[in-house]
Amino acid sequence: MKLSLVVPCYNEELSVVRFFEETNKTFADKDIDYEFVFVDDGSKDKTYDKLSGIYKNYANKSEKYQIQVLSFSRNFGKEAGIYAGLQHAKGDMVCIIDADLQQHPKVVLEMMQIMDNENDYDCVCAYQDKRKEGKVLSAFKKMFYKIINKVSEVDFVNGASDFRLLNRKMVNAILSLTERSRFSKGIFSWVGFNTKYIPYDVLQREAGESKWNFFKLFKYAVDGIISFSTMPLKISTFTGFFSAVASIFYLIIVIIQKFAFGIDVPGYATIVVLLLFIGGLQLFSLGILGEYLAKAYIQGKERPIYILKEHLHESCND
Repeated sequence: MKLSLVVPCYNEELSVVRFFEETNKTFADKDIDYEFVFVDDGSKDKTYDKLSGIYKNYANKSEKYQIQVLSFSRNFGKEAGIYAGLQHAKGDMVCIIDADLQQHPKVVLEMMQIMDNENDYDCVCAYQDKRKEGKVLSAFKKMFYKIINKVSEVDFVNGASDFRLLNRKMVNAILSLTERSRFSKGIFSWVGFNTKYIPYDVLQREAGESKWNFFKLFKYAVDGIISFSTMPLKISTFTGFFSAVASIFYLIIVIIQKFAFGIDVPGYATIVVLLLFIGGLQLFSLGILGEYLAKAYIQGKERPIYILKEHLHESCND
């Protein structure tokens, strides 16, 4: 098998059939054997029915492509969907691509051509050449990349997405990381390997709307920083040390003012402000520590990253 297309899906009932048809149309005149690995991430609409229909109507009826459909028992998140797809992909090359056709299959052909012609690369990653989003959201994303590149031990390329083509060596390396709190952008960078970045134009969604909003992206960014950096813990330590030193200096100043100049010690308002400030720092530090402890707690339970409810593939009995 030359290529596996891993397609995480969540509430994509209006797009999956169109994606399947457009991909087959794009690959029709190419001498490439490939497979679809659709992952239904606990969709609440009829996504699984559409995928099941695709499987029943087209599976084992083409010598050129194969179809797998994985359905989760509930929504485990896109990261779990990517991991499950990579686990079940059989291709020498594996491409992660969305079902909404914002990432067109023709870009996959460009990636494959690069991988075939330039053997030095283990991965080809597409990044958005021009972002089609609000200025505020775009500014926050740029800020995130600046922050995480300063505090993390691995490099993150601004705009690089999960839309990428991986060779089998890199796929196996990613699968060897079984952490529960997964942040794929960081994992792709952490495992190393040579990656080439190419620009692509994001198309309009085929149907539906984006599953991401500002708060989900913010949580995702925090998870990424916590997963690939211990700098927040160090910042907490430095802040506590700075506060302690500052309080000692302030104590000296107050004593000098009282005994040398007869200035009264500041009263109630100053004490309240200092207590609130120090209390805020303590709660902030505890919050950071709690984030790391929560991840260690979840990892310690050793629960599976996902649970399969159904797996339609060529050897199953439908």
